[in-house]
Amino acid sequence: MAGERILIIEDEPTLIDVLTYNLQSQQYVVHSRDNGVDGLAAAKKHLPDLILLDLMLPGIDGLEICRNLKSSQVTQNIPILMLTAKSEEIDELVGFQMGADDYVTKPFKVALLLVRIKSLLRRSIQSTNEKDVLKYRGIVLDRFQYKTLNDGNVIQLTPTEFELLWQLIAHPGRAYSRYDLMESVMGDNTLVLERTIDVHIRALRKKLGDKAELIETVRGVGYRIQN
Repeated sequence: MAGERILIIEDEPTLIDVLTYNLQSQQYVVHSRDNGVDGLAAAKKHLPDLILLDLMLPGIDGLEICRNLKSSQVTQNIPILMLTAKSEEIDELVGFQMGADDYVTKPFKVALLLVRIKSLLRRSIQSTNEKDVLKYRGIVLDRFQYKTLNDGNVIQLTPTEFELLWQLIAHPGRAYSRYDLMESVMGDNTLVLERTIDVHIRALRKKLGDKAELIETVRGVGYRIQN
């Protein structure tokens, strides 16, 4: 799936350039920070789909960033792949204990890293519908707090809008008929017109602003979220 946003937190300029070039060639949207303080702030503000995190960083080290992000309801489901020049087993163990999802030791083959990234992103999407927090391209739905974020900014959704967006994001690329959405969100005993879904979708698109195009109309079927 193209378009996922990856944040690189790494203090080696040459490695940042190599990673950025290769990730962009795979259609990922890439941002980078060269120190721990700015990296942590960027992760919390932009809510990337995956973070490549160096262990040894100026300001705040990678382990502390990992611990901080994994202890927050909003950021805990962002996959973190740690990069380090150290190969001792204890460092890898501590990284996983802090919540890292995968671990690559420098020097590494870029092709291998790309495979790891694709695997983490796939696992992240597959597991989201089993959790209280659903995250997709900067949109965060927090069912525990019933709160919605768009690039870190709170947007106010009605309960129906929230459930509609949840249903769509939980299954990227899947086309839902209006009836299916109505049934899954409102229940099969609810007496409403199928076109009521169109009204809610229009409201959702308006509230999502520049991400409105993520909700696609499937002619003759209904709606889906971009895959």
